[in-house]
Amino acid sequence: MQNTENLNIESLTVMPSPAEVHAKLPLTEAAAKTVVEGRRTLEAILDRKDPRVFMVVGPCSIHDPVAGLDYARRLKVLADKVKDTVYIVMRVYFEKPRTSTGWKGYINDPYMDDSFRIEEGIQKGRDFLLKVNELGLPAATEALDPISPQYLGDLIAWTAIGARTSESQTHREMSSGLSTPVGFKNATDGDMDVAINAIISSSNPHSFLGVNAQGTTAIVRTRGNRYGHVVLRGGGGRPNYDTVSITLAENAIAKAKLPRNLVVDCSHANSYKKPELQPLVLRDCVNQIRAGNQSIVGFMIESNIEAGNQPIPADLSQLKYGCSVTDGCIAWDTTEQAILDMHASLKGVLNPRQA
Repeated sequence: MQNTENLNIESLTVMPSPAEVHAKLPLTEAAAKTVVEGRRTLEAILDRKDPRVFMVVGPCSIHDPVAGLDYARRLKVLADKVKDTVYIVMRVYFEKPRTSTGWKGYINDPYMDDSFRIEEGIQKGRDFLLKVNELGLPAATEALDPISPQYLGDLIAWTAIGARTSESQTHREMSSGLSTPVGFKNATDGDMDVAINAIISSSNPHSFLGVNAQGTTAIVRTRGNRYGHVVLRGGGGRPNYDTVSITLAENAIAKAKLPRNLVVDCSHANSYKKPELQPLVLRDCVNQIRAGNQSIVGFMIESNIEAGNQPIPADLSQLKYGCSVTDGCIAWDTTEQAILDMHASLKGVLNPRQA
């Protein structure tokens, strides 16, 4: 009999099961408290029971856990200062979608040397998330691999589905079973229908193949997730955070009979891929809220300790501390000032806001 399967598979390495990883790095009481409070607060903001806006802010991707925790500690101090108007969630992205090739993130290649020790990356990622949550800082991530949530999902308060995957049936089905609110980005060409259809799809029950806590293939049957919402990230070479674009997005959401919730990603096409423009995008949207906008409930910013980004050198000891190895970010000082300015501008403006 001729062989007809696995013709392009070099090897299959058995992963530790989600249960085994959880047993090695168990959820702590402090971390669980942060996760639950984070999810409930975000749900309350989306339900308009909490008038604040939320901010998902942090490195484009985590590659150095020491610098990542340094950033988290700074962010926690800032979060406490602005908590009466802005609810801060740290961006903790471990998986990076690639247009062609490139570093795929901390889970896939934690040593950044093409060794792809995924079994170690998943444990290192969980350890980092535990430490962030134990600071009292909720975490957000992008769900790229549909199996990863079984390993890490209990430590996430908010999930993004990227512009490349919002149209994916796999990711819509997965989102229907996630325990967090989920932000669906508009398509890379700016198409809003992709995100709206994803919200509708993920709000319904689904059944699909996945894995259980023991790592065994299982039929996953979901209840549906009613906390899907649109993330505007620009597209087709132009931003979509201006008042005209926001109004068009509101009309499209209303036509679909969905809650009028919009999150503005200040990066990507909204800043013409120039990270230093992100505070200007944020300021413009804050002014829209001050002028009476009711639909903008959150923001995303790519930020790190140092501004810009850097290539991954052959000698990893040459990496610049606290500087992104993926998309460019704004520096910590710039981030802190932008959020403090936002806090000052929104004081006394947000209560009450209408759905």
